[in-house]
Amino acid sequence: MYLKSLILCLLLFFVGNNSNEETMTWNESRKLIWEDFKADPNLESDAVALTASGITFGYSVKTSGRRIIDFSTSVEAHFYPYKSWYLKEKGNDHILSHEQLHFDITELYARKFREQLKRLKVNQNLKDQMNRLHTAINEALNETQKRYDAQSEHSINSEMQKQWESFIAKELADLEQYKS
Repeated sequence: MYLKSLILCLLLFFVGNNSNEETMTWNESRKLIWEDFKADPNLESDAVALTASGITFGYSVKTSGRRIIDFSTSVEAHFYPYKSWYLKEKGNDHILSHEQLHFDITELYARKFREQLKRLKVNQNLKDQMNRLHTAINEALNETQKRYDAQSEHSINSEMQKQWESFIAKELADLEQYKS
């Protein structure tokens, strides 16, 4: 007899997930617009805007008795409008491009995660392996987001901003087969 169990794990950057919460899935033909940022701005922050994005991850395993015989996964990059905000008087196209790249970085790590999951072989340690990959991707995503903000000085360093845009575009293209 085959048993199917579903274990849903969430990998989120900046936010926790509420199943009733509005999200936008990353889509290469749909860029963020300021109207997507629906949270009240944090007036105590030095930031002009904040993009809340993350990766949702779920998997199911098919078992025979106690033996895992197959698995499937779901990985999506999401934007959270009601946790994302901007200062209307300071928001401009340059800053919106910076925020879009945060979302693009989230998609990049979703692709990296899909690539790593595809390489897994069915075995009895599969769940542990997926959970370790989940943790590692979350840490790498967080580190890259921080490095992007530090190096671009939150978009102030326009030359570094352009370098990051080129770098992420190339990385996304290299992992095209793993896109959403």
